[in-house]
Amino acid sequence: MELPRLDADTPHLADLVPSVLTAMGLAGFDARIELSDRIAGACVLLIDGLGAELLDANTGDAPVLAGLRAGVLHVGFPSTTAAGLAAVGTGCASGRHGMVGYSFRLPDVGLINALRWRPHPWGDDWRDTAVPEQVQPLPTTFERADAAGVAVSVVSGAEFTGSGLTRAVLRGGRYVGVHALGDLGAQVSAVVAGGGFCYGYHGDLDLVGHLYGPGSPAWRSQLRQVDRLVESLVEALPPGGLLAVVADHGMVGVEPADAVDLDTLGGLLDGVVDIGGEPRARHVYAREGAAADVLTVWRETLGQRAWVVSRDEAIAAGWFGGVVDDRIRPRIGDVVAAARDRSVLVRRAVEPAESALVGHHGSLTTAEQRVPLLLAYG
Repeated sequence: MELPRLDADTPHLADLVPSVLTAMGLAGFDARIELSDRIAGACVLLIDGLGAELLDANTGDAPVLAGLRAGVLHVGFPSTTAAGLAAVGTGCASGRHGMVGYSFRLPDVGLINALRWRPHPWGDDWRDTAVPEQVQPLPTTFERADAAGVAVSVVSGAEFTGSGLTRAVLRGGRYVGVHALGDLGAQVSAVVAGGGFCYGYHGDLDLVGHLYGPGSPAWRSQLRQVDRLVESLVEALPPGGLLAVVADHGMVGVEPADAVDLDTLGGLLDGVVDIGGEPRARHVYAREGAAADVLTVWRETLGQRAWVVSRDEAIAAGWFGGVVDDRIRPRIGDVVAAARDRSVLVRRAVEPAESALVGHHGSLTTAEQRVPLLLAYG
């Protein structure tokens, strides 16, 4: 089976913030994305779940977003929020920042849910057990910009203030906790008008897509709200201001027939000690000496439903970026399964909430990998 490889000619999501900071006049960042060099204040606004193919299929609901289209980025593997936010915050792919899944195994700690920073699938907060700044020790792009004298703000949900993932990949500058579209828009506009840099985040489009499916009436209604938010931000841009809108992944809708329940399909748990990731991108951790047998069984059982590879094969294929640090390798499963087409690899008993979702992401299809780059200048 030929493995998918990421397009090296398409900029990565991790390239965006360094390129924006370079356009603001900061030295020391690699700029792969060409922007105006007369930027006095800027915001990178991330709309969770806004895939390029989804936007292209729903331009009538998002005319402002469609009109700002400047290109496409790819998000890398896995195409999931923890990895996407880490790419934005660190300027690195997952092989360096280490957020290699929705959940993954930390050596000497256990299987961590990176979004909630707790044991997966449930348990108490792990910020003291898995100190976020140690799990992800690379300096963030925000810390580097702040040290260079730029006024940096992170404008995101108030409920994420001081969370494990926030501390790990979005630290640096001033955290502004918001509650709705209105104060998100007002805070972003204030930062840009003041000549600073901000990262803004809105997550409801992804939530509605998970619950009702991407492209559903509920999803399209939410997309229209996002379009109105962006329109208001564009209208408020001062001369020299930049708004860059992007996403962390796309999404695919699935049907019940697309699901494989890993816990009930014979033999898939033999020799397995942990299963991480999510239904479209699984990390499989094998008992010592069992990895080869686990790989064989998963390949034979899943057949054409997934690309099933060893850790070394996934790394060699560049799924986690061009460089995978030695400290990150053990976080990647002994076996990695990336779902093909619209298949999902669920665990209904262990992960009932995730298994019941209608919309999913995480894998290597273009629907999940390609996100729009939308640019507006004041």
